[in-house]
Amino acid sequence: MADLPPMPSTPSPQQPVPSDPSEDGAEAVPAAPSTDVSPRATVAPRRLVAWVVVLAALVILVDQVTKIWAVAQLEGSETIEILGEWLHLTFIRNEGAALGIGSGYTWILTIVVTVVIVFILRSMRKIGSRGWAVALGLLLGGALGNLIDRIFREPGFAQGHVVDFIGYGDLFIGNVADIAVVAAAAMIAVLSIQGIGIDGQRHVEEDEATASGPATGPTSSPASGPTSSPADGTES
Repeated sequence: MADLPPMPSTPSPQQPVPSDPSEDGAEAVPAAPSTDVSPRATVAPRRLVAWVVVLAALVILVDQVTKIWAVAQLEGSETIEILGEWLHLTFIRNEGAALGIGSGYTWILTIVVTVVIVFILRSMRKIGSRGWAVALGLLLGGALGNLIDRIFREPGFAQGHVVDFIGYGDLFIGNVADIAVVAAAAMIAVLSIQGIGIDGQRHVEEDEATASGPATGPTSSPASGPTSSPADGTES
């Protein structure tokens, strides 16, 4: 029997190798810079919530202890000057809010303060910034400190008068809870100006990144290949 000629081997198919843009003479287009703003580094939420609770408890403790002292030592006594007329101890029972606003509407103020406290407690779930933790702790402690007076002090439930004894010249007379509330308001104002939200992110940077839109790099058409020139000896 005659031998059959060998069959030609079939080349195995190969995947096409992507060409290098540099070999084709094309310029690589730079990738557009990312406009995503990563969140600021935050502390564990549970730790921040603990900060709020502990700071609020300290404010309430100091506020109530100083009020008990003021009732025992200052009620019925004359003004005690600390820094002349600029800072003094003068005992009063305030039925309104700061600066005597809302006198005669104590029960309404009690409801308003209660709503504010509920709002603070709900906001604690979103907290992601140490600054906001301190601010909310001061605000919560100050609000609860005065709310305790309105609920439990004379003349009756939810109509109690707040004990004030720290006088600032002729401006107003307040207490430790008021100091905490004012400090919290100042911190919240600074954080808002800096664009730091309660979640710890800088929302100003996010807004700027969104407004600027994705950056587009310069477009360049790939080279059409080598062209003949007189130096090659060919006619154009």
